[in-house]
Amino acid sequence: MDLYARVNILEGKAVRLPRGNVKDEVIFLEANPMERAHGWVAKGANRLLIVDLDAAAHGDYRNRPLISELVGAVDVPVQVGGGIRSVAEVDALLGAGVWRVVMGTTAMLDQVLFWDICRDHPGRIAVSLDVLPNQELAIRGWTEGSGSYLEETLIELSAAGAAAFMMNEVGRDALNEPPNFDNLRLTLDTVEQEVIAAGGVRDLDDLIALRDLGADGRHLAGVVVGREVTAGRFTFEEAAALVRREFGAPKGPWSAEELQAAFETY
Repeated sequence: MDLYARVNILEGKAVRLPRGNVKDEVIFLEANPMERAHGWVAKGANRLLIVDLDAAAHGDYRNRPLISELVGAVDVPVQVGGGIRSVAEVDALLGAGVWRVVMGTTAMLDQVLFWDICRDHPGRIAVSLDVLPNQELAIRGWTEGSGSYLEETLIELSAAGAAAFMMNEVGRDALNEPPNFDNLRLTLDTVEQEVIAAGGVRDLDDLIALRDLGADGRHLAGVVVGREVTAGRFTFEEAAALVRREFGAPKGPWSAEELQAAFETY
């Protein structure tokens, strides 16, 4: 399972969103996006997820030059999402070295365009699905409901050629509320593409549960962490060692000996 680190960018700065919505509290971090990205890679992230919040919520693309610079400065695959609504945006990001482009609102509202983009860039287009508690999907940076629901949308976008699905949970406080394991199992059971838990975790026990989560012999391809580390719930090195253990390893708290052994094999 790959370990993704998230870099949220708002007004050119790295930020943390306690409940994932730019309409709620926004915490500006001391590290700038470049420093934060390099820091995650140094700690063991083997994937980065960059989210352009200005583009996602306001259609403001001021951060794109910074994102292109960041992608060229790290040596791990980078997924970029946020406000990607046109062929030109997809082409520009992929041309800048982005590994996979993450589409959300446009994938749901203009499926003809999404089909065309996936056809022209096979394996390069992921979909971010923002799931409300009733399984309705939110759009436009969590600011609106779409009227579409999880299972039907998964089937439609899978057929269109999506390479992966990033699963987020609208309104959930990842530091205090558990991931929605049922939605993740449903997704694994519905599509053949990679499924990535992007909603955050509370602690290492949640990471273990996500790592070992399965449906019909399939497991999650990745998990995204970020503010859990910033908040001191665990270190990124612990997370990196943990997700690289084999499926079916004993669950529960880690002993000092287990952690040391994991670090030595990581």
